[in-house]
Amino acid sequence: MSSMKTALPMSLLALAFSVGGAAARELRPEEINTASIASIGTEKSGPGDPDPAIVRLQVLLDRAGSSPGVIDGLSGENVDKAVAGFEAMNNLPVNGRLDPEVASRLEGNAPIVESYVVSAEDAAGLVDKIPEDYGEKAKMQSLGYTSVAEKLSERFHMGIDLVHALNPASQFAPGDTVWVVNPGPPREGKVKRIEADRKTGQVLAYAADGSLLAVYPATIGSEDNPAPSGKHKVKGVARMPVYRYDPKRNFKQGKNDKVLTIPKGPNGPVGTVWIDLTEPTYGIHGTPEPKLIDKVGSHGCVRLTNWDAEELADMVKPGVLVDFVSRSSATPK
Repeated sequence: MSSMKTALPMSLLALAFSVGGAAARELRPEEINTASIASIGTEKSGPGDPDPAIVRLQVLLDRAGSSPGVIDGLSGENVDKAVAGFEAMNNLPVNGRLDPEVASRLEGNAPIVESYVVSAEDAAGLVDKIPEDYGEKAKMQSLGYTSVAEKLSERFHMGIDLVHALNPASQFAPGDTVWVVNPGPPREGKVKRIEADRKTGQVLAYAADGSLLAVYPATIGSEDNPAPSGKHKVKGVARMPVYRYDPKRNFKQGKNDKVLTIPKGPNGPVGTVWIDLTEPTYGIHGTPEPKLIDKVGSHGCVRLTNWDAEELADMVKPGVLVDFVSRSSATPK
């Protein structure tokens, strides 16, 4: 990980910050680095401050190849599904529960939180805001990040609130040293087969020998726009794709009734990568709203976080099988 260092004065983190007008607790790096995932309770917690132990668990799962989606320190279905994915990858009973066996296999000594120096490149290519209306989007040069904090949140797989919780006093200016989690390097390998599981809301990537290479939380269609069924294949990969909006072929957004070309960018409708499928108009792609993965429906396609879609794209080639299934767990078949 470039520009990583290991020291930052604690005095820089002494200020509290607020989200939505409510005071939120500052989160110190050592709380996460010394947390025990074995202490995580079984009861779900509601929206609130990030839990250091859950941040640690999410990072460890991400490093192990079972993505929790956004690393935000909050318990929920995507964390449980990531645990289930890790169990499947390690031939353990799949129940999505963090038992002592799972915890012991996940744990390691590498720091979870490290420091990072903001570069001039991090502050380049930003845009003021992203309009909701597709007609307004089409007028823009690009759909880039709206802040350095947002750019770093995606680079390190973090929720924006967690970025601010770790850096309450930072302006994220070039030269500033900030705290981020280290999710580890992308998974590597050659994917032979992909399963898009509508029931669990997961994408599972398998190697030629049948082993499970990676598991991702996913939004797979919706009631109004269901995903395709059956077996299809990867046709190709487009990075930083422009998006062709056609209300007659796809869906109608707002009052837009004409074909539009939406510019490329991480905040575009399909994010930073499009994995094209042989089923016309369908693909596996990124998203401008990673926190909504498997929480809000898609327009029939398979939506991943940008970083998960990029990782998967690096491991596929044309001809890879994509099977749409409905199972109750991530157990390999």
